[in-house]
Amino acid sequence: MTIDDPADIRIAAYRDIRERDLVGRDGLFVAEGQVVLEKLIDSRWYHPQSLLIAAKRLDALAALLARLPDDVPVFAASQRVVDGVAGFPLHRGILAIGARSETSSAETLLAGLPADADVLLLSAIANHDNVGGIFRNAAAFGIAAVLLDADCCDPLYRKAIRVSVGASLLVPFARLGRGEDPLDLLARHRFHTVALSPAGAAILSDWAPQRRNAVLLGAEGPGLSPAMLARTTSLRIPMSAGFDSLNVATTSGIVLHHIAVERRGRIC
Repeated sequence: MTIDDPADIRIAAYRDIRERDLVGRDGLFVAEGQVVLEKLIDSRWYHPQSLLIAAKRLDALAALLARLPDDVPVFAASQRVVDGVAGFPLHRGILAIGARSETSSAETLLAGLPADADVLLLSAIANHDNVGGIFRNAAAFGIAAVLLDADCCDPLYRKAIRVSVGASLLVPFARLGRGEDPLDLLARHRFHTVALSPAGAAILSDWAPQRRNAVLLGAEGPGLSPAMLARTTSLRIPMSAGFDSLNVATTSGIVLHHIAVERRGRIC
């Protein structure tokens, strides 16, 4: 369907994207770019509701668009109209409105995992770039699920999805309720918990992962609460003298790589 007017009511969901990012979309989200659109189409937890494509991109996307369900409308418009609708220059020329197909509680999500599984627990991480980077690492290293406490930002925020390269649409996640005890939940599902901290009691490279591991990561600066650290095995990543912190997304990559190497060694 061709769109000639940025005010066309059929594409109202795409209007003023940045402003709508701030106020929320009532359970919907925006996927941006070809790679993310591919992940959305392949996801078992999400589905596209509609697409808005710059007309110049249609031929190159023909094979991908052919995989869409028949009831998903594809709106095509000039680059000028697409930019006018979005409210900024959209160089990729590809947008989709997505929705979650199903919602699982943290309890249900953990109960459905296999005997050998690794999960992440994120606490008070409010930076969308960091959350996106963590989900990208989680997908790269085969993490089974991500749990987020009530103070974490939304992994389905447009920027988080983009930074994750669509991984937040592929790695299952659940949000904990405020006041819910995540360590009690993980213990009930037989996860061995480890917490990353610059003041960790043990060195990461000395830690031998078990069959079910939960890696706890906190926000840069405050980190994890002392109460949470006291109830877990705390680990640190040694660094050069005078420097004691890493970006939390970088930390997640180092830890998950360690788990992957250890698991590969046990299999061999």
